[in-house]
Amino acid sequence: MAIYKVLLLLFAAVTASSASSTRMFGGRCSKRDPNVDACLLRNFNSLIEYMKGGAPELGIEEAEPIQIDELTIALGGGPDGYRASFNDIRATGASNMTITNVRSDLETHQFQLTLFGPHISARARYRSSGVLLLVRASGGGDYWGEYDGVKAKVYFRGEPYTRDGRTYLKLVQLKLDFTVKDIQMGVENLHNANSVLQAALNLFINTNAQELLKEMKPELKRDLAEKMARFLDHILQQIPYDDWVVD
Repeated sequence: MAIYKVLLLLFAAVTASSASSTRMFGGRCSKRDPNVDACLLRNFNSLIEYMKGGAPELGIEEAEPIQIDELTIALGGGPDGYRASFNDIRATGASNMTITNVRSDLETHQFQLTLFGPHISARARYRSSGVLLLVRASGGGDYWGEYDGVKAKVYFRGEPYTRDGRTYLKLVQLKLDFTVKDIQMGVENLHNANSVLQAALNLFINTNAQELLKEMKPELKRDLAEKMARFLDHILQQIPYDDWVVD
């Protein structure tokens, strides 16, 4: 969740004119510079800092909260397999993420970004069905999650083309992955459930937090990658590549 919003801010900032890009981006990076990755790292983080409060002139809203419509998990098969869905997910803490490393191959227009966020909080509506801990756990309520030490890697590759005498990039490929060092999460205000069931659910959730995140990751990564790719491809059609990388 945080990864998507941070990268939206990162790439949307470069849609401004050359003068505005220089102001927000801190200058262009030369691919002849042996330390070009350090230049990109510095300037990308300048973009994130600039965009935290939003940029109405670029159609960019404030960085938080991040919103995702729905995620689902499934544990076990059969008619009693446990299923849970999380709706109206709202996350905060993305604006504190920074890029800690950039690796680029400017000859082949490939970029890999490493990001880190100290803490992200999430809230959502929660519904479940099936059996968990030998107890039928159908119902709904509120979900909360606290995620510490979020690390992410995002890889993308572009293909150059010329339009109106300027060089642009067309997005060809984008992949991402992430890990979370420490997780605390649980459910509350469960409908039609007693305190014993709620306590049992929270014990299971926190004891198996990393496994539950593992179940969520494929769908979450797919959703984030699709949204990010559509957005980035649109942005790359508007900004000349030589506004941020020069020979």
